[in-house]
Amino acid sequence: MPESSSLAEILALVRDGAISVEEALERLRHLPAIELGHSVIDTHRPLRTGAGEIIYCAGKTTEQVADIIASMRDAGQNVLGTRVPPEMAEALCARFEGLEHHALARTISLKVHEVERKSGMVLVCCAGTSDLPVAEEAAVTLRELGNEVETAHDIGVAGLHRLFARHDQLMRARVIIVAAGMEGALPSVVAGLVSAPVIAVPTSVGYGASFGGVAALLGMLNSCAGGVGVVNIDNGVGAAVLANAINALR
Repeated sequence: MPESSSLAEILALVRDGAISVEEALERLRHLPAIELGHSVIDTHRPLRTGAGEIIYCAGKTTEQVADIIASMRDAGQNVLGTRVPPEMAEALCARFEGLEHHALARTISLKVHEVERKSGMVLVCCAGTSDLPVAEEAAVTLRELGNEVETAHDIGVAGLHRLFARHDQLMRARVIIVAAGMEGALPSVVAGLVSAPVIAVPTSVGYGASFGGVAALLGMLNSCAGGVGVVNIDNGVGAAVLANAINALR
């Protein structure tokens, strides 16, 4: 049977019993995306990877982001945008009914359809209040992808009793994200207490010798505790997508 190149052809083959639903899904993974000129929307990413496109809004114009939102919405896709400037968020919320702006996380989201809920809980921790924007970006992303999320804020190593007070949360989590700046020690401490995988997010928080998060990044890469994975500086959304993939395994 030759490969079909259009959705209509694939649906017709399923209707006629020429291919199975499973084979149709496999072919749908390779269909073309939506061409907008300035962007190419990969509407079949959820089928391939389990998570749809996430719009990185920094550096884009409001009109470009609006085009992407409209295309994703019309294709039946949920919308999530990150690193959204406040003035852009205000303009987009006025244009799209139901669009939500999460100011601290610097995200926008539009729910077009319900997502399958995962059974495990992902715990998002941050060492200090200054790390909250990155931690909240991770938390919002996780919720939009269908995860149960709990948070533990301001539990850095300068006062370890604050971390130990979260022992029950740590033990219940299937995956733990830890955002920290300065020397970035918290993920290693957390990983030494739990069996769950720990995803470390270095943040660009700290004084001069922190080098905009490089010190925290190197500290996390050199973690004494095993089971720590490290994403890029301030990359809360990347940590969330990884945590979502781990949480979906069970």
